[in-house]
This record gives sequence, C-alpha cells and structure tokens, in this order.
Amino acid sequence: MRNQKSKNKTWLMPVLFGVGMSLSLVWGYQLETSDHIDIGNIGMLLIFLLLSAVIAAAVKYSWCRLEAGKNKETGGITVITGARTMLQAARRRGYTGEEFFKVWMMLAACNFVVLLGVFPGFFVYDAQTEVIEVLSRSFNTHHPLLHVLLLGGSVAFFHKFTGNYNAGIFFYILCQMLLMTHIFTYYLNFLKKHGAGVKARRIIGAFFGLFPTIVMYTLCSCKDGLFSSFLVMTIVLMLEWEELTGRGEKKKKAWEIIVSAVLMMLFRHNGFYAYIVFALVVMISAKIMREKDRFHRVTFLIAPVIIYFCINTAIGAVLSAETGEHQEMLTVPIQQISRVYYYNPENFSGEEKETLHKYLSEEALSHYTPRISDILKMYFDNKTYEEDKASFWKLWAKKGIENPMSYLNGWFLTSYGYWYPGAVINVYQGNTVFTFTYEDSSYFGYEVELPGKRHSAIPFIDAFYRKLSIEKFQQNIPVLSLLFSPAAYFWVFLYLMMTAAVIRREAGMYPWILLGLVWMTILLGPTYLVRYTVYLWYAVPILIYTVLLHNNDAVEDL
Repeated sequence: MRNQKSKNKTWLMPVLFGVGMSLSLVWGYQLETSDHIDIGNIGMLLIFLLLSAVIAAAVKYSWCRLEAGKNKETGGITVITGARTMLQAARRRGYTGEEFFKVWMMLAACNFVVLLGVFPGFFVYDAQTEVIEVLSRSFNTHHPLLHVLLLGGSVAFFHKFTGNYNAGIFFYILCQMLLMTHIFTYYLNFLKKHGAGVKARRIIGAFFGLFPTIVMYTLCSCKDGLFSSFLVMTIVLMLEWEELTGRGEKKKKAWEIIVSAVLMMLFRHNGFYAYIVFALVVMISAKIMREKDRFHRVTFLIAPVIIYFCINTAIGAVLSAETGEHQEMLTVPIQQISRVYYYNPENFSGEEKETLHKYLSEEALSHYTPRISDILKMYFDNKTYEEDKASFWKLWAKKGIENPMSYLNGWFLTSYGYWYPGAVINVYQGNTVFTFTYEDSSYFGYEVELPGKRHSAIPFIDAFYRKLSIEKFQQNIPVLSLLFSPAAYFWVFLYLMMTAAVIRREAGMYPWILLGLVWMTILLGPTYLVRYTVYLWYAVPILIYTVLLHNNDAVEDL
C-alpha cells in the first residue's frame, strides 16, 4: 500500500516536468520561427497538450523502472553483501598520485593537440578589451578584475620581453588548460571514489578531453571556462564534505570549498549573486531541519562571501577601477521597453518619449535587435539613470502593463536558447568581427582578436573548429544537435535532479541547487550563448553516473 501511494505521489512531478518542457518546445519553436509567441494558435495548443502528456508519461515510466530496480536491489541485499562491501571500499579509494597524474596528462594531451591546431588559442569574447585595460592602466569593474589581471598581465608581460603578443596569449591559455584538465581529473577521481568502473571513467574522461564544446572553452581566453570549472568543483567538494564523518576531515574539506567558491565568484559576478541566495537557502533549511553538524557548513557558506568581497574590493581600490555601470543589471528592462517603442512608437506620448530618450536616444532605439541587447546597453545613459532611477522604472512599469506580451517576447527572445533545445545559436548574425562576419551561426567566437594572430600548426583542426563555430551543420543534425544544445543539457539536468529527489538514490544532493541558481541568473542576461552555460557540459556526466548508473555500473566493473 505504501509503495502504491508513493507511486501516485510521483505523478505530480512528471506532469510538472511535462508541462514545462512542452511549453519550452512550443514557445521556443514560435520564437525561433516568428520572433514572438502566439498563445491563440489552436494547433500549437493541441501540440502542447499532446507533448505534455507524452513527456509526463515517459518520465513517470522511467521513474517506475528505476524504482523497480531499486526495490530489486534491496530485496537481494543478502545475496550481494560481498559486492556491497567491495563497493563501499571503492568509495574510499580514488586515484593514486601516479594514476591521477597519468589521467591528467592524457586529458591535457588531447587539448594540447587542438591548441597547436588553433595556436595561440581562442582569444575572443572581450579579450582585447581586457588586455587594453592592463596596457592602458585604465580599469573598470565591468569584467572581473582578477581575470583582467591574469589575462592582460600575461599578454603584457610576454610582449615586453619577446615583442610577441601571441606568446602571452599561448602562455595564458596553456596554464588555463592545465588547471582545467586538472579539475576534470578531480571530477573523475570523485566518480572513482563512488564506484565508477573503468568503462564509465573512460567514457566520461573522453567526453571531458575530446568533446568539442568542452575543448573550446578549455582553450578559450574568456572567463567562462574557469568559472564553470570552479562552480562544479565547489559542488563536488560539498558533496564530498557531506560524506565525511571526522571533524578534522570536514574542516579540511571546508577550506577547500571556501577556496573553490571564492575563485568561482571572482571569475563571474553572477556567481556571487547565486552563491548568496544558495547560502541563505541552505542555512535556513539546516536550521529548520535542526541538523546537528551545522558549524562547518555555515563556515563554508559564509566565509567565501566575506573573502570574495574583501578581495574584490581590495583589487578594485588598488587599481582605481571605475564603477557605476548599470546596463548588465538592466538588460531585460532595457530590451523590453525598447521592443515596445521599436514596434509601436505611436503608443508613447510626447512626455513619455522625452522620458525614454533621457536614457536611450532615438538612434539607440533604432538599433533594437530581438536576440541581443549589447548595442542598446552601450547607448544607455548611466549618469541619467543614477540621477533619476524612478522615472525609468515608472515608465517601464506603465508600458509593461499596457504591453504584457511584448515584454514577455522581449525577455524570452534573449533567453529562449537556454530552454528550447531546437534553437540555433546565431545571435550575432550579420556582425563583422576581426576576421569574419557571422552568417549562419555564432555558436562560438573561434577567432583570435587583435593584437593576437592565428598561426595554425595543424590546419585541418583549425578548419574543423571554425566550421563548428560559425557554421550550423552540427546544430541541424537530428539527435547529434542535442549534444551541442545548452537547452538539452538543462532539461537533462532538471530531469536528473528531480529523479534524485523522487527516487532518493543519493542523499545530500543540495549542492546542485547552486548550479540551478547560476542558470537562473543567465535568464536575465543580454542574450543566449553557450559560454554562459558550459558548466552544464561538466555537470551532466557526473549527475548521469551518480543518479542513474551508480549502483549497477559500480558493481559490474568491480
């Protein structure tokens, strides 16, 4: 009877998942093809209902199968006691020092071959801007200052002694590659300690070392690869902390978490905001649950915020970095009100136009593009906003009440690529950059911004990554395209998290909430790009193993 009630209760979650994913498919398709949502389309409504039912049934069926497998294992516990003992022992053993180094070097070697092919590496996504900040000694807080110093400092240092900008770019990306592949090896070590056999580790290791999307950001100068690595590293360390019992071990692991969390926040501002919310949620939950061992958890939740704030403030003061930019926080409101004005300027009275033009000029508003707000952000008048914020928000609220669907479309068009698996990443279409013009795809930046210059030692690798980056062939291949889709990884992540909660295969899964909160912050960003979600490529293989394959694969490989 209890099992039957449990199964009945699980219907709510599959239905919610089915409705959410069905909406993403129907609305995403409309946004991709017509730049707006049509809620009155009867055909789409019927498709939505059908997809909701099919997806919910599929999720429910998968959970029933997993639950049946779990019950079967529980029923046979007396038969596999020996295997269970071995499994517990495997959970305590990771790589030896020699094994860890070998795996690390294999991952590094895979990336190094590609680095030679795209020498000096992918120097793109504001790379030139960050280097100029260092060369001109003129800093601002728009980009994380630690990353500006590391990247710009490397390029400036090597240029001073060699006269070659490429040397500094290559050095920075090589060091980043070694650090990130070391972190990937730690992920594999975590899986080994949890019983992952040779087959599972080889598959996941090959994914980390060879899959193009991961390699792109391992060899890219932008901050997103390091940020994502430390984000998932922080989560893995928290998971390990949960499993420790000794006070000394927990204390040591807490310090590791603090270091990783601080670095994660120093490489992206939204990591700081997500971490604050995460810390509050976990501390409140721990207090409500009256958990006994809260001391170290509170320590590794609060300490990173304080340390980050002190370090970031100190760097900003030493560099005399300018502040006062509000565009990043106002991306969605700017895009929404601009969309209404672009399509219906007659709906604005003379007074309303005058108010709007204080913040965004007529010329700025003429540059509205549905899928990216970068141009509008550049035109936004920060000084006026600081002097009179109330007028902006009053006008924004008034036009939102009058044009709710325009506001919804304005927001979704800059974010639907994160939740619609069929989206083609091409937000920069028509933009001319240093070495090419985006036409079919802007999946990845690919190029080498000035003052760097591409000198490929393996031209066919260079050609392959160029094709992946600015052509859309892999995004048009059924099924295969999902492996390159940020939205597909999001839905897999969400399914796995719900599976972990409903089936309860693993306790202490709360650290993954941090990743979900980071994902939520990007919905308020200027556009949808792979760079902002690359952590999903790192996280999903770990979750697939720990949630779905953990028990079976571990015992078989032992």
